Order: sequence, then structure tokens, then C-alpha cells
Amino acid sequence: MGVDLRQVVAGILTLAMFVMLGNMIKRDHFDSVEEKFPGGGGRDTLETSKYSKEGLVSFAKKNGGPWKDDGEELKQCWSKPSADDVEQTEGYVLFSLTNGPEYHVSQVADAVVVARYLGATLVLPDIRGTNPGDERNFDEIYDAEKFISSLDGVVRVVKERPSKLSTRNLAAVKVPNRVTEDYIVEHVEPIYRSKGNIRLATYFPSVNMKKTEGKSSSDSVACLGMFGTLELQQEISEVVESMVERLKTLSRKSDGQFVAVDLRVDILEKKGCQGGDETGTKSCYNAQEIALFLRKLGFAKDTTIYLTESKWDSSLDALKDIFPKTYIKDGIIPADKKSKYLDSKGSEFEKIIDFYVCAQSDVFVPAISGLFYANVAGKRIASSKTQILVPADIPDASASASKFITHYVSKKNHLAYSCYC
Repeated sequence: MGVDLRQVVAGILTLAMFVMLGNMIKRDHFDSVEEKFPGGGGRDTLETSKYSKEGLVSFAKKNGGPWKDDGEELKQCWSKPSADDVEQTEGYVLFSLTNGPEYHVSQVADAVVVARYLGATLVLPDIRGTNPGDERNFDEIYDAEKFISSLDGVVRVVKERPSKLSTRNLAAVKVPNRVTEDYIVEHVEPIYRSKGNIRLATYFPSVNMKKTEGKSSSDSVACLGMFGTLELQQEISEVVESMVERLKTLSRKSDGQFVAVDLRVDILEKKGCQGGDETGTKSCYNAQEIALFLRKLGFAKDTTIYLTESKWDSSLDALKDIFPKTYIKDGIIPADKKSKYLDSKGSEFEKIIDFYVCAQSDVFVPAISGLFYANVAGKRIASSKTQILVPADIPDASASASKFITHYVSKKNHLAYSCYC
């Protein structure tokens, strides 16, 4: 009995359809996963981010690489709240910025939301690094006048803690990232009313930077706190701009475009980055894996790449072998600024530089999942720099870059899309 070719073709198409359906279900499952990440905060599994909706992002081959222009410019879609809507009280809310810029934006947003709800005065925070004794004044990194003026009419801000405010009448209060009004009413307001002043600390039960469907009266305040308050002070801003310009100069063959990769060897060596998790997905990619990922997407050998690693490690050679124009901060920072920003005892300056260079690069690749990735993505979305490629192991010799656009952009599910539209 002969084989009907039409039946064979129909069988193959049916099987392919089931495979595609299975992949869709698997992706939806990954997109919902939020897990704790070692070393603080949480993480969003990188594999959840690699698929885009058909046609939403289009890449064009440009001088040997899958570069694309910036996305459509978004506009601020929140309104500045009025102070008249809140009953003013006599107390103060104190807080510190800790663990790096990826935490700062969330810590500010939560502090502003809490102070606004309580009608309290916010004290300009200090900045504390991960190492003991690594403390800085706010204006050593950020523009204090910009911070205060941005909150004018929304929250009262003073530069220093009043002398009458002793540590004895300060109650320490922890709030979860993206604190809600219900949480403030139940857990914060009673302590504030009792003590009169509070010291606030934000904790991160998970990386949750996805926008929520519901609306609340604090949304505009949170958007303002996260996207409208923090600007670098002039000297650091100039250092970042000079490094970005240097990277663009080195990228003449790609029309001044460069790739920034968040890759830190010390985190890659932690237990949570070794292999996949129980779902078989990966949260971290090493230098060799990133090199293969970028090459298979079509980036040319002379592509300029910026790495967030502070000191060159031999494990990075695998990336430099394929992309010789790979640099860390030491190779592109102005020589007269190196001792101040790279050789200082604290690493806070280095984290700040990395965050803002990654936010301004033409393409951003998060080799490590976590809050750095999530909040760099938010800052990039706000400035329409949506070329964020999430790495994956590509079995074929080549692949389309559009398949690896972060879900934050492809599904427009980042919190930033609640603030910009």
C-alpha cells in the first residue's frame, strides 16, 4: 500500500502545531515565575524574557549587526499630585539609600509614597555602600536641589535631620518594595502616630517590576519618586557622558552604536548562578555564553562592548577573543577621574557608572537576572531605548534578535509603562 504524501505533510504540520503550542504554554509559565535571588533582593528568570510578540519590534541589519533605532518616544502619563490633598503632620521620615542605584530608585519611590501618605517631612537620605563605613552624602552622587525641587508641592523635604530628632524617638519600620496604601495603613501609620517619627527601610521579597492592572491614588507619587527625582550630580554625570562618548567613538564602524553587558564575575561564581534551577531555566550567563549569543545574533567582530565588571578577569578572555573591542571601566574612564571613581575604597561610584552607562547604551544585555536588569530596563523604557536583549542558549548557527527582546518591552508589562505612554 503506497504512502499518501498529503497525509505525511498533514501529520508533520500537526506535530509542529503541538510543539508550538507547548512552547507557548511553557513561555507563559516562565513569565509568571518570580524567585528569590542569592545576594539580596529577588530575581526574574532570564529565560522568561526572550520571546517577543510578532511585529512589535523589528530589527534591521545595519553595518554587520542587528541594530535598531530607539523606540517611539513616550510621554509622562502621570500628573503631579497636589499637597492640598494630604493633611500635613509634624513628623519626619528618614531613610538611607543602600546597595547601589538599582535599589535607590525603588527606595526613593517607597519613601516618597510613605511620607506623602503620612503628610510627613522627608529627610534627604544618606548613601551607604555594601562595605562597613562606606557612607556618602546624597549630593556626592545625586543632584540634591533637583531632588528637592522635583517633590515641591508633593512632599516636604529637608536636607538634614533636625537636631531635636534623636535616635531614641525614631522607630525603625520595614516596608516591602512597591509599598501599598493598605500596607501603610496597617503597618506604618500606627507606629508613626505613636512615635512621631520613623526610619524607613525597604526590603525586596522578589523582583517585581511588572505593572499591575489596578490603579491606586499613590501611583502618580510612585512614578514621580521612581522616574522624576534622581539625577546625577554634575561631575559624575560628566564622567558618564565622557565614557559614553568614548564608546561611541570606538564604534565608528557601527555608526557609533555599542552594546553594554551587565556581567560580574563575583556574582557568576555564586551558587545561584551555577547551572539552571528546578525549571531548567538559567538566571546567569558567563562571558563565553554571551559571546556566542551575540555572535549568533549577527553582531560583527568589531562591535564595541562595555562590561560592568570592574577588574579584568581571565574568564572574560573568551568574550574578548570573539569581540576584541570589549572594555571595562578602567579602559575608557577619563584618566584624571580614575583615582577618584575607580580606586576609592567604596564601590558605590562604580555601580553608579555601570547603571547609567547601561541605561544609555544602544543595546543592553543583562547576563545576570535581578534588580539591576529590571531597573535599568525601566530607565531605558522611560527614554525609549528599548533594545534590551535577554540571553539564551541558541542551538542553531544564527537567530533573529527580535526573538530575544525582554518581555518588559515585548509585552509592555514593566512598571514604567504605567508611568510613560
